Amino acid sequence: MTKLAIIYYSATGHGTTMAEHVERFAKEAGAEVRLRHVRETVDESVFAANPAWRANYEATKDLPEATGDDIVWADAVIFGSPTRYSSVAGSFQSFIDTLGGLWSQGKLADKVYAAFTSSQTTHGGQETTLQHIYQMVMHFGGLVVPPGYTAALKFVDGNPYGVSHVTGATNQNELEQHTIDALEHMTQRVITIAERLA
Repeated sequence: MTKLAIIYYSATGHGTTMAEHVERFAKEAGAEVRLRHVRETVDESVFAANPAWRANYEATKDLPEATGDDIVWADAVIFGSPTRYSSVAGSFQSFIDTLGGLWSQGKLADKVYAAFTSSQTTHGGQETTLQHIYQMVMHFGGLVVPPGYTAALKFVDGNPYGVSHVTGATNQNELEQHTIDALEHMTQRVITIAERLA
């Protein structure tokens, strides 16, 4: 049974929704799953007036937080972070910055990695955010397994690097069907490749 860690940061809930879909698809594929959110590092006063951010914080604050041990445990890891100025969110980067000890011991290497992201606009830095995550994975010695254009549905969602959600001006949490399909495809692909490597 493939062990999959889903490690994500979400401010206003888009990443939480995407991660929950990945969890469901992974369990349906027979994987053992750890769903872990990255702890919020932004002071609550910053998002006190943002209802979506506040709601997601309250909904996830008591759930298990991601640790480096979750990556060590896993055969495969799917990361998630919203786009912030064409890169990952600060809270996600802070989590990555805690992994130096495990990295230096080679404990993050030789695992399958993929990623998802979200932004307000179609060209909001999604591809560069995914590439930034993969650059970190390369430092780990991880095996990047992007979805590519390995299924017809990828020509609909149009992102060969991973999976991305466009929230739009209304900050929409509900995912479009093509995004859900792409999450399922990426999850199955990650698990399949991890199984082959095992």
